[in-house]
Amino acid sequence: MNPGTGNLALRHSAEGLRSGSGRRAPTARAAEDGSVPQLGRAQRLDVVLERDGPTFIWCGREFTGRVRPTTEHVVPRVKGGPSWLENEVAACRRCNAGRGHRTPVEWLEECERRGWRPDAARLLRALTALAAAIARDGGQRRARPYLDAQLRRLRRRDVDAPGRPA
Repeated sequence: MNPGTGNLALRHSAEGLRSGSGRRAPTARAAEDGSVPQLGRAQRLDVVLERDGPTFIWCGREFTGRVRPTTEHVVPRVKGGPSWLENEVAACRRCNAGRGHRTPVEWLEECERRGWRPDAARLLRALTALAAAIARDGGQRRARPYLDAQLRRLRRRDVDAPGRPA
């Protein structure tokens, strides 16, 4: 990533750029229908990596030339999750594929059982940011109940086991 490119992308994401809005739009310019410009897949990954740091959310490994990052939707598309930056985190291919149809909290707990170092605090931040984005921007009717249930479960989990590493 070019120095400054990520900062520009983060600034744009804070100003309301979306990685997907249901419409196809050119990557670097505004759509003809007046929607905000969209970031391409590589640009979204750069923004996610700059926002979240150099480790994967589920296994805690640092990404390297051999272990490359992918973006993963915290709330899956099939459950109504949007392709917004707030719903994307960095995951390695092993974790991304291994999660399958498990919920984020189920996969977090499975990763802990496997002895990995998942980042529960980052998951909570991602789910909370997505909930705030949905409250601000509206829509995502299908994602709301799923998201609310995951937030409740994650918060209950932290209350039930306060000594658990976050």
